[in-house]
Amino acid sequence: MAEDEDIFLRAHQRSYKDLTEDKEKEWKGPFYFIQAADPQLGLMKAWSVGDCDGGGDEWSEEVRLTKQAVQAINKLQPRPRFIALCGDLVHAMPGSPFREEQERDLKEVLRETDPNIPLIFVSGNHDLSNTPTPETVEQYCHCWGDDYFSYWVGGVLFLVLNSQFFFDASCCPHLEQAHEAWLEQQLQSAAQSSAHHVLILQHIPLYLHTPNEEDNYFNLQRDKRESLIHRFRQAGVKAVFSGHYHRNAGGCHDGLDMVVTSAIGCQLGEDTHGVRVVVVTADEIIHGYHSLDQLSNKGVDEDLKKLLA
Repeated sequence: MAEDEDIFLRAHQRSYKDLTEDKEKEWKGPFYFIQAADPQLGLMKAWSVGDCDGGGDEWSEEVRLTKQAVQAINKLQPRPRFIALCGDLVHAMPGSPFREEQERDLKEVLRETDPNIPLIFVSGNHDLSNTPTPETVEQYCHCWGDDYFSYWVGGVLFLVLNSQFFFDASCCPHLEQAHEAWLEQQLQSAAQSSAHHVLILQHIPLYLHTPNEEDNYFNLQRDKRESLIHRFRQAGVKAVFSGHYHRNAGGCHDGLDMVVTSAIGCQLGEDTHGVRVVVVTADEIIHGYHSLDQLSNKGVDEDLKKLLA
């Protein structure tokens, strides 16, 4: 790891450590955070030329968009408690050309984030590969930090999951087993905890529209999905936030909200480049997707800001 990247990661870890202190287990009133996904440096060029398995040799537009997001978030008052980047930080798969350059350029932009706003990194399929290996997981952790962990903010418990282990862990079953054991312990603890809410951050959505939809590239397989929904509901999980789809989607079924947020980078539908503002109140989780232009020019929607009073 280059020295400047090492400095970036140490700064991120110091910032993240602020969210692990015991005082964060206490509810102190409404707050909000920013959920973003898929800056995916390199996909816009790869998509435009129809070579998503290769390509991706240009990412200046994703750099510009991510910089716009950082600058807009830095100006928000009050500040968000943190920013969660829900996977596919870069487009180049592990071992592919341009991987190191894309990671370097993304870190350069993220380094401009207000140091009082912690960054939470969530691993995606392009960060680990569609079928992760012990080597790709180690590379990700070396570059961005742990691939799964939990933390508290203002009385709310957040679980960051590695959804690639749900999708295809055939090349790293021992890592999948460790993740599963950790998740089960976290869910059992959550069910017995004093958490005001329990929220989950992961890359791949459980589903896009309904829990009984057919399997496809952008959701989790139905048997895995149904098992997770059952376990999450038993543990009192209120919402799951994800990316991966490059479009806004989701739904709420039996009290569990599935929130699919479109991309900072390449759009595969009709949404605009943007991020999601999530307000946490004593009773509810309320959120709204904001285009980058809207966030830059007008800030957070007034209806959401009123909930923070």
